[in-house]
Amino acid sequence: MSTRVRSFSKINLGLAIGPSRPDGFHALTTLYQTLAAHDLLTVEANKTKAGKGSITLTTNDERVPTDERNTVWKMLDRALPALKAPAEVHVHIEKRLPVQGGLGAGSANAVAALIGLEHELNQELSGGDRLKIAAEVGSDVPLFLLGGAILGVGRGEEVYPMPDLPETHCVVALPNVGVSTPQAFRDWDSRHAEGLTREDSSDRLKELSRALSACLCEPHSSGVFSLGEDRPGNPLLALVRTGIENDFEGVVFRQHPSLGDIKRILVCSDQPEQAALYAALSGSGSAVFGLYEAESAAKAAEERLSASGIASMRTKTLPREAYWRTMIEDSHTKGSVGL
Repeated sequence: MSTRVRSFSKINLGLAIGPSRPDGFHALTTLYQTLAAHDLLTVEANKTKAGKGSITLTTNDERVPTDERNTVWKMLDRALPALKAPAEVHVHIEKRLPVQGGLGAGSANAVAALIGLEHELNQELSGGDRLKIAAEVGSDVPLFLLGGAILGVGRGEEVYPMPDLPETHCVVALPNVGVSTPQAFRDWDSRHAEGLTREDSSDRLKELSRALSACLCEPHSSGVFSLGEDRPGNPLLALVRTGIENDFEGVVFRQHPSLGDIKRILVCSDQPEQAALYAALSGSGSAVFGLYEAESAAKAAEERLSASGIASMRTKTLPREAYWRTMIEDSHTKGSVGL
């Protein structure tokens, strides 16, 4: 028997970069949002009576490593001893998402593999143990242990669930451009070495955290968020009004001007009702996304991108409950999979 797990993606609704930390990482504040677009992992685990067990990975994409460099390997290598369950584990990664596109695909693969392993062994780590291991594997791995709208602070690994935004149509442009995250951080440091003090950077992170919390945690009389009107009850438009942006755009768009052009294609339309509610680079890129009120507007954005020779995919934002309800493709589960 094996377990098939959907490995969902994410976008960043605003990302503020802070000062470099003693550990070499940068402090940041971001609002993650999971998307329905996903890879598909097949996990098979057989317990062994003795020994540490083994891990083997296969994939349909030759660009994906199948050894200890892979986040799936790193996750399983830590999870097996924590579960105290030696096992022979095989994971097949069916890639449907871009590699190194800013959508968190590799990080999501790690969490999907963990959930599949727990399902196979009929054992679960505690929520705290899951988060600890995930943070060791990568900065944006823990967000996939929550799903929905998530506030990320620290280096992105400190995650807090936020009230869900309404399900929203999303178009993700997938340009044939590679962006190095470490280089993007170096470019940011170089550009802001003189003009931005450590105190200024910290203040910017606190400001974004307060804005995100105020928009999403403010009580609403109806209890339901709506996208239809620009009013206090619309959290997405409230977020846009705060001026949220992705700091990486300031350096990545300079290195890759075509990505800025793609953002303009997503935002602009001759028909106002087809313009994006919000568009931004996701993470350090290279994926650029737009959020749309209506499916027809999302389809029109796809057509504009296609006319410019740019590949894209159309999906929706994925609220927390749907994230966990649909993660395991097999409807017969051995246990709960939520955090």
